[in-house]
Amino acid sequence: MAKLSVNINKIATLRNSRGGNNPDVVKAAIDCIRFGADGITVHPRPDERHIRYSDVREICKIAMIADGTTEFNIEGNPLEDKFVALVLEVKPTQVTLVPDDPGQLTSNHGWDTVKEKAYLQKITGIFKDAGIRVSIFADPIERIIAAAADTGTDRVELYTEDYAKNFHKDRNAAIADYVKAAAVAKENALGLNAGHDLDRENLHFFYKSIPDLLEVSIGHALIADALYYGLENVVQLYKRLLTIHK
Repeated sequence: MAKLSVNINKIATLRNSRGGNNPDVVKAAIDCIRFGADGITVHPRPDERHIRYSDVREICKIAMIADGTTEFNIEGNPLEDKFVALVLEVKPTQVTLVPDDPGQLTSNHGWDTVKEKAYLQKITGIFKDAGIRVSIFADPIERIIAAAADTGTDRVELYTEDYAKNFHKDRNAAIADYVKAAAVAKENALGLNAGHDLDRENLHFFYKSIPDLLEVSIGHALIADALYYGLENVVQLYKRLLTIHK
């Protein structure tokens, strides 16, 4: 079974819209874990418009995260010195390197691992020397995945927006590039994660089609579903989607 890491950025967005601490982001993380999530993901941005750096420091103290029972994944652009310093301070289970611009609304592309090879080698080495697993956000392009292996990263996270966008048109066509990319990752001994716009309609087919998938990070769709079905039900629903049904 692939692991489900719940991205709680949207809970922080709701809190920040009114100030104060309602909803409580740390409690939400604890509850997601209690309801069955295998991990918690956060993506702090320079303007702290959702997850704050102080949130990250508090989340890492959660007992199930602190003792290593539950994974903690921090996403972000390592070109920001503040981000690198935070990751090295907190020492999460995994850091996912994402090439976001500072004011970008949401992630919309992966790294050019060919062009950025030297930089990614350097920053990956810094994090791995600190004992942190590294994943690189990447488009499902075979040469990009192959080049990622040369950076020293442990994993790649396939950027799944194109899959999600085309799933209802032709699911087999939508998944084709991801199957090829997954095969290249396996050939190069790279672990495989995935994320972006995965939801309760397209997740199971993705999981069935990518047999070596280790982890999915899901935030927006899961939190939106929780408005209707409740957080506990939704975490367990998404977990069930990450099983093979005959």
